[in-house]
Amino acid sequence: MKIETFEDFYQKLLADAFDAENQLIKALPKMAKAASSDELRSAIEEHLEQTREHASRIEKIFESSDQSPKRTKCKAMEGLIEEGEEVIKEFEEGELKDAALICAAQKVEHYEIATYGSLRTFASMLGETEAQSLLEETLNEEKEADQKLNEIAESINPEALEEEEGEEEPQPATKQNKTAKPGTRNKQRVA
Repeated sequence: MKIETFEDFYQKLLADAFDAENQLIKALPKMAKAASSDELRSAIEEHLEQTREHASRIEKIFESSDQSPKRTKCKAMEGLIEEGEEVIKEFEEGELKDAALICAAQKVEHYEIATYGSLRTFASMLGETEAQSLLEETLNEEKEADQKLNEIAESINPEALEEEEGEEEPQPATKQNKTAKPGTRNKQRVA
C-alpha cells in the first residue's frame, strides 16, 4: 500500500503497532520464564496481560472506523524480540541475566512509548477522540511499565555487580587499586 495521506500513515502505524503487540504476546512468556527474580517475572507477566489489552484497544480503534484489524509486519519489534531471545540463550541464570532482560524489556518499552505517543498525537490531529483516549491509556501503561522496570533494576543491577565481584579472585594490593574511588572496579592490566 502506497502511503499518500496522513490518514494512510496513521493507519499503517496502527497496523504496525497491532503486529508489535501480537509479537510481544508470544515473546513475553519466554522472558518471564527466563527471569530469576520473582519481582521481574511478576512484572513481565503483568505486562503480558496489559499487552493483550493493548492489542484489544487497537482492534477497537479499527472497528470504530468500520475496518477489520490489520497487521503490518513490525520489523523493529521483531529485532527487539530477537535481542531478548539472545539474552535468554547467552546469559547464565542469575542477576546478570535479569539485568540483561530488564535492558531488553526497556528497549521494547521505549519503542512502544515512541509509537503510542505518535499515534495518540495523530489521532488527536485527525479528530479521532475515542482512539486518542484509548491510545493515551496505552501510552500511560507503557510509561508505567518502564518506570517499574527502572525500580526493579535499582535492586537487580547492584546484585548482578556484587555477584560478579564475588566470583573474582582477590587482586594483590597495588598503588592503582588502593587509590580507586569507592564503588569503582579496577581491572589489572596485562603487559
